[in-house]
Amino acid sequence: MKYKFIFVSLILSFFFLSGCATGPKFEEYASSIPAIPEDSGRIYIYRTATFGAAIQPGVKVNGEVVGKAVPQGFFFVDRPAGSYEVSASTEAKRSLSLNLDAGQERYVRLEVKMGLLAGHIKPVLVDNADGKDEIKKTKYVGK
Repeated sequence: MKYKFIFVSLILSFFFLSGCATGPKFEEYASSIPAIPEDSGRIYIYRTATFGAAIQPGVKVNGEVVGKAVPQGFFFVDRPAGSYEVSASTEAKRSLSLNLDAGQERYVRLEVKMGLLAGHIKPVLVDNADGKDEIKKTKYVGK
């Protein structure tokens, strides 16, 4: 019985950890991030939590898939100044609307919320000071 418990614990640990980001840490990758194009702004999208690691839907900006909601991962997109909707969906779509100015950085944290049948990823706009601090705990999972 004791060995069965250890075996099951190891298997669950493997599945839990395999869902987390595997790229370079933010601080290692930061020097590789190019400057924001002159007529655009940048949206950083990240997920710090490992809770619900199996829930990794695609993340969309204005309907275009730009990445996945990987636990402890981040990516970014540059877009021309304007209005944008950041969304993710499992059994239900959760979205966030934001305005982006040229040269501006915005930070969107992906939070896991419990749903009726499955967890949901909810995009939340955070202020830049919090976003810059929280993203340090993540790894790059972009293209």
